[in-house]
Amino acid sequence: MLIATGATIAVVLPVYFLNPTYTAETYKRDIDVATVARQAAGDAGYLPASPDLPEGWSSNYARWVTGRSDSVDFWEVGFLTSDSGFIQLTQSDDANPTWVAQRIGDAQVSGTRTISGLEWELLDAPNGDTVLRSDVDGATVILNGEASLTEFDTMGAAVIQDVRQNAVEEAERLSSSDTDG
Repeated sequence: MLIATGATIAVVLPVYFLNPTYTAETYKRDIDVATVARQAAGDAGYLPASPDLPEGWSSNYARWVTGRSDSVDFWEVGFLTSDSGFIQLTQSDDANPTWVAQRIGDAQVSGTRTISGLEWELLDAPNGDTVLRSDVDGATVILNGEASLTEFDTMGAAVIQDVRQNAVEEAERLSSSDTDG
């Protein structure tokens, strides 16, 4: 029995000590959202939002989601706030009421919130998440996650600014290509 125990320990200890330690930094990635957005723009037909956020915020994923059964393609980005909150940004220029209902789930309307002069529908999810939904220059934008309303305000203002700036740049690009051609 001592030999079996010793053999087990001899096998387990090297595996244990060779595994890396896990810290908060292990899971923190800082994705270059602007680069991924530019890559997704060809499929999207518009430049997805890549908001300019304050110091301390980071993104842990950014992706263009396509080919789903609901036929609504969308841009999705996850942000970690400076206070360890999380906000997911979802944007689509092809949203419909069914898709919006699926994205917000069982969240119930609890009021409205005005961010940068734009009214957002404020919803509370059963799991405690906050959800904000609005239409920004023809794009449906949904923000959801666990963060303070101040952080949602920061994110909402940055998204509004970026979506509007992208629309202006796209209009200028189209008008210049019309005059060039």
